[in-house]
Amino acid sequence: MPHYITLMRWTSQGRMGLPAWRDRVEEGERLITENGGTLVGVYVTLGRYDVVEIFEAETDEAALEIITKLQRTGSAETETLRAFTRDEAEAIIRKL
Repeated sequence: MPHYITLMRWTSQGRMGLPAWRDRVEEGERLITENGGTLVGVYVTLGRYDVVEIFEAETDEAALEIITKLQRTGSAETETLRAFTRDEAEAIIRKL
């Protein structure tokens, strides 16, 4: 199943709502699961981004739906990357 890495920066609204962050993570996991995906991990980070979330989704379309639903709260600005596992990348590179 394809992997996606979402880089998040908390908005001022998101920072004000940090006491409810755990609830937001659980809601995100529920949205991902309802759309046929799996939450792989959530990491609070130092540096340019506040949070990195890794999830699996069946298709790019499902991933877009998940991300769009997650952004509705306005608590974070996101950038999502389609990630390829080592095996997936090697299979593609072998075709070159």
